[in-house]
Amino acid sequence: MSQNPSLFLSVGKQVKNEYGCSIGKIASFAVTPSGKFDSVYIELGDGRFSKYSAEHLKVDGAEITLISSIKAQTAILCDQIPLVWRKDQALRDLSEKKKISREMYNELHTNFDGLLTQLKNEAQALVEDIDNEAAKCADEIRGLNYAYVHLEVEHEIGKLDNRTYETASAMIQENLKRAQSMKTDLELTRSKVSNLLLGDPGKIKIPEMKIPSPPASSPGLPEPPVVVYVKEIGKTGI
Repeated sequence: MSQNPSLFLSVGKQVKNEYGCSIGKIASFAVTPSGKFDSVYIELGDGRFSKYSAEHLKVDGAEITLISSIKAQTAILCDQIPLVWRKDQALRDLSEKKKISREMYNELHTNFDGLLTQLKNEAQALVEDIDNEAAKCADEIRGLNYAYVHLEVEHEIGKLDNRTYETASAMIQENLKRAQSMKTDLELTRSKVSNLLLGDPGKIKIPEMKIPSPPASSPGLPEPPVVVYVKEIGKTGI
C-alpha cells in the first residue's frame, strides 16, 4: 500500500471486501516512527473494532477494499515459491559450469531447499484454509436455497404479497450471486496454490492479484432442494 499521508483522509470511509460487501468504516491507522502505515483499525457493522494489516488495504480513488488474508498470502506464495525454485536451479547451473565450488553449492542449496519446503508447507496450510472458506460458501448457498424455497411456498399460499415477495426474492438472489462468485473465486485461488505444490514452479506464471468482478447478470437460481420429512417410529411411538 502506498505510504501516502492522504490515506488519513480515508478515516471514516466505508471499507468493502473483494466481493463488494461492506465490512465497516476505517477508524484509524497505526503508523511506525518512520511514517510507514502498519495497520488499519476498522469499526465493523456490529460496532466492534478489528485490526488488519495495512498491506491488505487497496485504495482506488473513493473505493477502499480490504484484500482477504487468503488472497494476500496466495500472491506472496505465487511470487516466492517460483523465485526460490529458479534461484536454486541457477545455483545448480553455476555448480555444473564449475563457477562455484561444490561446498558453496551444497551450503546454499540446503538453504534454498529448506526455504522451499517451508513455503510449500505454508501453501498446504493455505489450501486447507481455502477449503474451509469454500465449505462455508457452500453452506451459505444451501441455506439461501432453502430460504428461497420457503419464500416461494409462502408466496404461493398467499401469505406474502407480490411486493414483499419480489423484494425478498431479489435480496436472496443477490446474496446467492455473491456467495457463488466467492466460491468460484476461492476454487480458482485453490487451483493456483495447488499448482505450486504439484506443478513445476519454474513454469508457473506469477498471477496478478485481482479483485473479482461480479457477474454481468444474476445467474439462475440453483435447483431448489426437496425437503422430505420422515416420521421415525421408535419404542415410544413418537
